[in-house]
Amino acid sequence: NGNGGKIHPFVSLEFFPPRTNDGEKNLNERIGRLKENVNPLFVDFTWGADGSTADSTLDLTVQAKNVHNLIPNMHLTCTNMPKSKIDTALSECKKNGIQNIVALRGDPPAGESHWEASENGFSCALDLIRYIKKNHDDYFCLSVAGYPEGHPDKIKSRPEGIDSLSASEMTRYNLSRETGEITVCSDQDWNEELNYLKGKCEAGADLIITQMFFDVEVFKNFRVACRNNGIKVPIIP
Repeated sequence: NGNGGKIHPFVSLEFFPPRTNDGEKNLNERIGRLKENVNPLFVDFTWGADGSTADSTLDLTVQAKNVHNLIPNMHLTCTNMPKSKIDTALSECKKNGIQNIVALRGDPPAGESHWEASENGFSCALDLIRYIKKNHDDYFCLSVAGYPEGHPDKIKSRPEGIDSLSASEMTRYNLSRETGEITVCSDQDWNEELNYLKGKCEAGADLIITQMFFDVEVFKNFRVACRNNGIKVPIIP
């Protein structure tokens, strides 16, 4: 790796835009201190459901690049987002030299249990990736989400107990210490998710950033599964 065989761990940071101007100012000051003390490889800024944090997300992303000399990675979700908002966000990114985008479906707005596509909008992250590649070619470096334990929407209770788990499911199930409930992403859902992830990569995603996990073996198994499924892009835990 060019460092005499030594592997140096890295840290990335993710921030949710504050709701007030004072909060945004305070966060910017903290980012400056974190740059000196932690020196993150890159910093992520989340994008609120239906674009609720669009302005502050973009402002923080630009300041991270221009003020703090950090590599920003801006989230962009398509839940409840008309194409006009996506176009505006991408145009502002290009105007400010922001090239790293995390393309996501996103969560439903606060107080709602389900997300929905806007009229003539996008229904999933794959739609968003295809749209960005079609309209902006290779200008943006596109990250997508990967789920070592399975997508949260696909992790379900397994009341039949641990004996009902397959060998593959045994590598990623969760057991609640409080209730004893077993939850797992089934093999069928797991394979469907892997195929969908491969589709996102084939559509133009440049790398995968995983959901948080606590067991490194879960990540290693996920990485092997990706490679065996023909997914060749870098995978960042």
